[in-house]
Amino acid sequence: MQINAQTEALFGYKREELIGKKVEILIPERHHARHSGHRADFSENPRVRQMGPGLNLHGRRKDGSEFAVEISLSPVSTEDGVLVLSAIRDVSERKRIEEELNRANAELNERTNRQLWEYRARLASIIDSSEDAIIGKDLNGIVTSWNKGAEHVYGYSADEMVGNSITKISPADRPDEIPGILRKIRRGETVSHFESVRVTKDGRHLNISLTVSPIHDAQGTIVGASAIGRDITAHKRAEDQLRQAQKMEAIGRLAGGVAHDFNNILGIITACIELLESRIDSKAASQQYIDNIRKAAERGATLTRQLLAFSRQQVVQTTVLDLNARLRETSKLLRPLMGDDVEVIISGRSSAAVVEGDPVQLDQVILNLAVNARDAMPKGGKLILETSTIEMDETMAAQHAPLTAGKYVQLTVSDTGTGMDSATAARIFEPFFTTKEVGKGTGLGLAMVYGIVRQSNGHILVYSEPGRGTTFKIYMPSAEDKIGLPTPGKSEALPRRRTDTTILLVEDDETMRMLTKQLLVDHGYNVIEASDGASALDTGVSEDKHIDVLLTDVVMRGISGPELVRQLASSRPKTKVIFMSGYTGELLSEHDVFQAGTRFLEKPFSRASLLKMVDAALEEAE
Repeated sequence: MQINAQTEALFGYKREELIGKKVEILIPERHHARHSGHRADFSENPRVRQMGPGLNLHGRRKDGSEFAVEISLSPVSTEDGVLVLSAIRDVSERKRIEEELNRANAELNERTNRQLWEYRARLASIIDSSEDAIIGKDLNGIVTSWNKGAEHVYGYSADEMVGNSITKISPADRPDEIPGILRKIRRGETVSHFESVRVTKDGRHLNISLTVSPIHDAQGTIVGASAIGRDITAHKRAEDQLRQAQKMEAIGRLAGGVAHDFNNILGIITACIELLESRIDSKAASQQYIDNIRKAAERGATLTRQLLAFSRQQVVQTTVLDLNARLRETSKLLRPLMGDDVEVIISGRSSAAVVEGDPVQLDQVILNLAVNARDAMPKGGKLILETSTIEMDETMAAQHAPLTAGKYVQLTVSDTGTGMDSATAARIFEPFFTTKEVGKGTGLGLAMVYGIVRQSNGHILVYSEPGRGTTFKIYMPSAEDKIGLPTPGKSEALPRRRTDTTILLVEDDETMRMLTKQLLVDHGYNVIEASDGASALDTGVSEDKHIDVLLTDVVMRGISGPELVRQLASSRPKTKVIFMSGYTGELLSEHDVFQAGTRFLEKPFSRASLLKMVDAALEEAE
């Protein structure tokens, strides 16, 4: 079970108290059996269920108290099975008001005129004490009563609304909605838990849950309607964020899988180029064809790096850096890139903006956003980059899920360009989605930005309107507490020929394994092959000779590379480890493999990078 901050507030539990627990902990014990039946039915037939009537549901807080709830369910398919996204709304206050209204109306029919006024006063007090909007209107939609909750929700006072049409708060694109509701009221029907959109006095659009009921006079004739409206904008936003996060995660998994397989193919091509080039005259006419193949492979490698950056599965070299200083360096590239008709403004609102990340990747983020801004300003404009530090509390973090409370560095990148509509803004981080004409964009630039930011434990938001420019806000955890700590660097050792070294090569792609072995053997290394983790484990345990280097793929069927390293650690403690992979995925984060001497070789790799990595590991062993 995964939860957000609103769940903690609603049920009184801390996040760590609920993670890993069954959902029944939030349900009164007397309802457990019935809930099991509902869950079994949903498992057999997963479908979206909107909030509304039909089930009398209750939640149970940590202190044992119970309250009425409404729940929406949305099934999400993942590679691990079907997950269920659930949004829970506390409706106990609305239930109380409805019961009070029903009771008061029943009592009104039985009381004398003196008591009638008392109960009317009581009824008015109940209505005005509610935070929900409670509105009375006649059968033509003219407002007859307007409580304080309605004033708070919609911004209009009672004097501004009583006597006017209720359509004043209805959006222009829903002209038939209120007349349709009034037709149902005339027939004596009740419209329960209807979700719609209403417009406030200041022009904001709110998501509203409505229950509209007929009002009868003393003779039982329907004379009007009462409407109870609750602002559910925050709930809808949270649901949308959950769905968007799940969608991006699913796309990321797909992109990472495609890139991993493609990297193996590129690795084979690159290795063949290296082996072929060492066997022909460098001045031969065929050399130009080899150069063309190499360039094509390099373009393919760039494409996979972009996909892996989006899916947050790229090996990164992080360091602690000041984003202000990085922007000053990057601006040297930005100004000629943007042209003379675009003014580049860089502003640091705090003296230092310290983050932890890969400096090359952060440059890619800035440059990609700048290139998109340039395209959105064909007649020139302004590109503004601002940094600031913010303390994000629980409430603010809940609005920027999946961030948690803490100190963040905010990078804001704004332009004065053409902007975009909400439908476009909702898709801009998807791989291969582009608004540019054919041949002028791969649709991977912003996907890569999204992946780099998320891989850095940050978050990115976009704000845009047609004709009003675009603003990206990037939140990255502050790393002020890590200033001065050592960060890993790349070895600068040059490869040299060795003939007394044994390498255990583990690669499940047969062609890739054969070519990698050939590159190593040509350089004088002794190579033992293994086609998967299980056979490598048998070899590593039974082999009599010393194994200097374990060169293994990360993702393999059965025993993965990290698991192989863990199981060989006791029998081969001095063997140096090199992981070769286009991405690390989540496997490495689940294993303690980041020990001294562990290295990562990114696929596709050249002969020089492979030999340099092996030689660096051997020099460390010496």
